[in-house]
Amino acid sequence: MANSAHAVTHFAARFATPAVRWLALLGLCAAYLQGGLNKATDFPSAIAEMQHFGLSPERPLAVAVIALELVASAMILSGIGRWLGALALAAFTVMATFVALRFWEMAPPARFMAANSFFEHLGLVGGFLLVAWHDLRERAVRSEQP
Repeated sequence: MANSAHAVTHFAARFATPAVRWLALLGLCAAYLQGGLNKATDFPSAIAEMQHFGLSPERPLAVAVIALELVASAMILSGIGRWLGALALAAFTVMATFVALRFWEMAPPARFMAANSFFEHLGLVGGFLLVAWHDLRERAVRSEQP
């Protein structure tokens, strides 16, 4: 039994490569890259989104959201300030989730879908916090090595 568990672990470890890690980070950032690019290429819709959620001033906030989504994603994917990019997207996601997915104020059936999205977004926050934690931990280990 122990040998088969070891064999499975050994086989699975083959997937723990830098390429797979980067693909996982890309998946985590995909919605932010898509959202930032869509907002940047259709700025009137980005402004309309700010207005829809009652956020003002609309133009500066839309620009800030576009920059945050694209720059923080690039930081995560490039590894340059990965922990900071991950914390920025975690904080943004928490704020955006409480603005856009106020399921407790909705009537069914909209409440059901909004509640699901709300908790899915909290899952993204957890993923970003793990990325930041791992990056900071790796930096600490590298700084301790002679």
